[in-house]
Amino acid sequence: MASSEARVSGEDGSGRGEEEAAAKGIMERIRSEDVECRIQAARVIRRLTKTSSKHRRQLSGAVDPLVVMLRSGEPQSGEAAILALLNLAVKDERNKIRIVDAGALEPLIGFLQSTNLCLQEYATAAILTLSASSINKPTISAAGAIPLLVKIVRDGNSQAKVDAAMALYNLSTIPDNISTILSLRPIAPLINLLKSWKKSSKIVEKCSALLESLVASDEGRTALTAEEGGVLTVVEVLEEGSPQSREHAVGALLTMCESDRCRYREVILGEGVIPGLLELTVQGTPKSQSKARTLLHLLRNSPYSRSELQADTLENIVSNIVSHIDGEDRAGKAKKMLAEMVQVSMEQSWRHLQQRAFVCTPTELSLGNCPSEVPSK
Repeated sequence: MASSEARVSGEDGSGRGEEEAAAKGIMERIRSEDVECRIQAARVIRRLTKTSSKHRRQLSGAVDPLVVMLRSGEPQSGEAAILALLNLAVKDERNKIRIVDAGALEPLIGFLQSTNLCLQEYATAAILTLSASSINKPTISAAGAIPLLVKIVRDGNSQAKVDAAMALYNLSTIPDNISTILSLRPIAPLINLLKSWKKSSKIVEKCSALLESLVASDEGRTALTAEEGGVLTVVEVLEEGSPQSREHAVGALLTMCESDRCRYREVILGEGVIPGLLELTVQGTPKSQSKARTLLHLLRNSPYSRSELQADTLENIVSNIVSHIDGEDRAGKAKKMLAEMVQVSMEQSWRHLQQRAFVCTPTELSLGNCPSEVPSK
């Protein structure tokens, strides 16, 4: 087995013909009547497809026999098959679709309910990766994955919770799924995830994005404010998160305040959101800056109409808010906040001028998008 693996990977210097012959041998073994032979072949497929897009294409024919292994009900076969399918699906849209079309969802859904936490974790990772395909999302939703994913976010092991939350985010891009997710009371476990992970992490980005979608409904807003430390946690993401996380956090708070200013203004102010908002107005993404300014206007005592807001000064807004939330040295606090903002703004402007002094023609721009599927295992 090891020598055929080396020939497929080309590590032994074999030519294309030998690689194809070795791949054919692996395909024969994955269809073998011998259970142990199939398990070993699945493990080889897992290793070969971990980092190689070529091998994912070359061994895509293994999808059907691997799904048969999933259905066997034998834990060792199931584990080997899940991990092989997971690596075949990573960064390969066609394999993602092929795996779902082959009937993998039914056994995977079963593994989501397994008392074997390793199998549950691997199945969750597989659902996450498969749900990164827009074509698969309706099928996964219809298969009943959402209630099980919410349960795993609440009760699963650490990695399974993360993967389940990210899978829920993927599925939440279908508007009809939002009400389904909300009906399962996901806010509390999502807040617990946000509390337990570094605010600049990728999982916090996805959880923040999901929360922003959930608070678009009254049920989501009510659940967030009812959860102990819920709004405070969103404020902490606004202060400490990645640029995308901060954008989602301020978006969530703005949605709440715009939906019912009288109901949510005091709640948001009470969690000390002002310094973070002020920083976002000069340091956030363009969307964050705009949302932060709008939210600052809504948090003041007597918001003006939009035309009047455009003519108003940030100093007055800050002074107004500070005078409402703190009874001591109000003017001084407002001036200090404004001074800090001006300092940051000046530093940014100076850097911008320096950059413009040079002609820069980047050959490649990295978008740094957050992956919506798990890395290979």
